[in-house]
Amino acid sequence: MTTLNEAELKLFVDSVRRYFQVTTSQEPQITSAFLATGDLQGHDFNGLVSFSGSYNGHVLVSMPAPLLRELLLLQGETDLADGNLLDAVGEVANTLAGNARRLLGSGLNISVPVKLQGASGVKARVRRHPYVITLRWNRQPALVCVDLSRRI
Repeated sequence: MTTLNEAELKLFVDSVRRYFQVTTSQEPQITSAFLATGDLQGHDFNGLVSFSGSYNGHVLVSMPAPLLRELLLLQGETDLADGNLLDAVGEVANTLAGNARRLLGSGLNISVPVKLQGASGVKARVRRHPYVITLRWNRQPALVCVDLSRRI
């Protein structure tokens, strides 16, 4: 397996920006993009999408409850229970995965999002140093962890 190139990594940054711009009409502030060297501290609500085929690995979206509540309210949703917050973060992860498939090719198989609650540390499973994008939207932090490698 080989590491992702700059253009492949940039598509995830662009996809995050596009998601917020389309959903909220407000682009997020990308606060950093780096290679993780250890566990990452995630937020309370996490959506994990697995990839196989031409690429192997995972993309994790981690967001706090206040950010997800604001997203749901902007979409006209009034049920702000934890189950809906989990569905919302799963949908963000699924949208990012769908954008990746359009750009990385039809040989990319994508799982149904796994939704996890709890701020446990995020550990790399495929890459020794996964690519991490941190952002702020409406003063709320979030992160996207791209733990993905291209098959040779």
